Amino acid sequence: MATISIEWAGIQQFPPTTQQTLHELLGQLKEKNVRTLTILVMGKGGVGKSSTVNSILGERVATVSAFQSEARNPVIFSRTRLGFTLNIIDTPGIVEGGYVNEQALEIIKRFLLGKTIDILLYVDRLDAYRVDNLDRLVIKAITDTFGKAIWQRGLVVLTHAQMSPPDGLNCDDFVAKRSEALLKYVRMGAGIRKQDFLEHSIPVVLVENSGRCKTNDSGEKVLPNGTVWISKLMQIITEVVLNGGKSIIVDQKLIDGPNPNSRGKFYIPLIVAFQYFFVVKRIQREIKYDIAKESSPLWELRDMGLADGKF
Repeated sequence: MATISIEWAGIQQFPPTTQQTLHELLGQLKEKNVRTLTILVMGKGGVGKSSTVNSILGERVATVSAFQSEARNPVIFSRTRLGFTLNIIDTPGIVEGGYVNEQALEIIKRFLLGKTIDILLYVDRLDAYRVDNLDRLVIKAITDTFGKAIWQRGLVVLTHAQMSPPDGLNCDDFVAKRSEALLKYVRMGAGIRKQDFLEHSIPVVLVENSGRCKTNDSGEKVLPNGTVWISKLMQIITEVVLNGGKSIIVDQKLIDGPNPNSRGKFYIPLIVAFQYFFVVKRIQREIKYDIAKESSPLWELRDMGLADGKF
């Protein structure tokens, strides 16, 4: 079913300075012939994916409840502005009961069939102090679905950035440690070599979706360090689009994944050749050797005049 785009009215809800920045960024994309941008938002449940979608659009389009973790099914929100189309896909959390929810992942994959993913926002909470094997498994599940290339178009978004860091740490140090720990698990889960990861680092962006987010003199939402985070997020998204790898086209082959029946087909001719030269040929040589070595039967010797005919 075709996606229906409507005018991006929510952009007018931002302060004038934020609107100006967003229009400039859209202009940069259009100059490079990028007129459609599709953002996929993924992560565990309850981390602020839907709230982030609402903040980016400046509209309350995704349902957010304190008693329910975000959307149960993927939803796409499409907005147009000055000849540019912005699509944001909100997805359900892919963890249930401490495990990756394969059913939720399958629903997301089927929903994305035929779509092109330009940006992946992997969302987690800044105030989640622990990073464990579940994070690695979530990253691996995303990588298995879309391939390693998705991380060349990926950003890590950490919500609840208005938090106060633990005692003994200032805000910048805490953000650095939290980002480093999570990025390590992203690299592990995605199976990216350390050298490749260093050459193409994944940006980390802080977000504060709550109404308690502070504002500057222009009315823009700012982080504790004064960063206007909506403008910053969209700026980094623009940079990744213009400088990152290729967009991900979600086709049937990508959804189905590698065919287990086709694994190793490349090696079959090599295996057959090995068997022929090192097994079959060897057996043939041994058979010929045994035949040559074996004594001729008595009747054959008699016919050749080499036996006296006595039995």
